[in-house]
Amino acid sequence: MSTDRQHPRLNYATAQFMVSAPTLALCPDDTGAEVAFAGRSNAGKSSAINALTQQKALARTSRTPGRTQLINFFSLMNNPATRMVDLPGYGYAKVPESVKLEWQRHLSEYLLHRFSLKGVVLLMDVRHPLTEFDLTMLDVADQRGLPVHILLTKADKLKKGPASAALQKVRSQLVEWEDLVTVQLFSSLKRDGVTPLSQTLDRWLDAPEPD
Repeated sequence: MSTDRQHPRLNYATAQFMVSAPTLALCPDDTGAEVAFAGRSNAGKSSAINALTQQKALARTSRTPGRTQLINFFSLMNNPATRMVDLPGYGYAKVPESVKLEWQRHLSEYLLHRFSLKGVVLLMDVRHPLTEFDLTMLDVADQRGLPVHILLTKADKLKKGPASAALQKVRSQLVEWEDLVTVQLFSSLKRDGVTPLSQTLDRWLDAPEPD
């Protein structure tokens, strides 16, 4: 895990729920800057958002993976033009194939056509990274030239050696995307990796240096 002690410039703890949207057309105005969180429904996406914002239930976790089918927006109260977006979990939900295809269509539309989107945080279970769905998301982001920051979540489930080996393996498998993709280990349970994640979001959102 990173030991960088620099402080993030945006206060993610001020995040508050804005609105949920079922389609791109119903999303908030496409102004300002936002970052999106995407991943399989069992990758720990909600837990990561809650760890980043130091809130227990900002992004609601569900015992039924894939239950949330909406695009959820959160604004930062210390910078209202800045948003975080929780995209629907994919690839796991026990729903009809037609519903899954509809989710994927809305996700693709959002990623390709949302002007204010500055980058994607893609979450993967460190024990099961780079699934077919993950690679599809990388392809879509690549079409747009969007930077992607991968969180290898649940790193606390592995010992330090195997976790580091998993990180290096994923990096080696992503050479073709190395200009757009960065990767780190992350543990919501232990809050390991929150600072480098915050610093990445600061860069994407172009947060000013503190006085």
